[in-house]
Amino acid sequence: MTKQELRLSVGASPGQRTVAVVTGVLVGAVGVASVALPLIAGGLLRRLTGPGDTFASYEEARDLPPGLLPPGLRDAGGGDQAGPGPFIGLCGLPFVLLGVYLVLRVLRTAAWLDGSRVRVRGAFRTRTVDLATARIDAGPESYREAGDDASAGGRRVRTIIATDQESTRRVTIPLRGMGLDSLPPSELRALADAMTTGRVDGRDGDARAVAAHLHHLAEHPSSG
Repeated sequence: MTKQELRLSVGASPGQRTVAVVTGVLVGAVGVASVALPLIAGGLLRRLTGPGDTFASYEEARDLPPGLLPPGLRDAGGGDQAGPGPFIGLCGLPFVLLGVYLVLRVLRTAAWLDGSRVRVRGAFRTRTVDLATARIDAGPESYREAGDDASAGGRRVRTIIATDQESTRRVTIPLRGMGLDSLPPSELRALADAMTTGRVDGRDGDARAVAAHLHHLAEHPSSG
């Protein structure tokens, strides 16, 4: 088990980061345009199609008798009507949030292994769990390949999920490297050792099975 903090090679490659950032910026820009355009267009339309009176609102004409008010102000009941423009613009907010999430996810995603504790940083938060005491499960992204031996379970695990036994906090650890098919062998072995150190023989079979699979991937990277 590693004694020093080890940064795992998770996350996107430089090329993938560039594509993701550009995509996120474009999606966010579309959302911003969707929010701003109805407001700008609504103001222009009110100027072009307004009643042409000299009063901007009822507040400026409240001392006049109702019969002398311009039709636009009289029909509006004494107040400006914003129209549906601002509400239509709200439809663009999900695109803004999606763009921000894409950029933060690709730029912030990282993981570190310090002894038996793994720290995983996502788009908005960082979670830490002790692999030596956590419940270890294989992630859902796995598939069977012809030629895999029985010791490896006939599968290739893409992620592992560590759940703290007390707080039930879950941490998902990706097993793909930056632009690589899997993490480097040294990092796979370090994760496997962190899972099994201190565990009692005969218990936590799932953790030992996942650790054995990681050792198999480290020894046979192309067969996983």
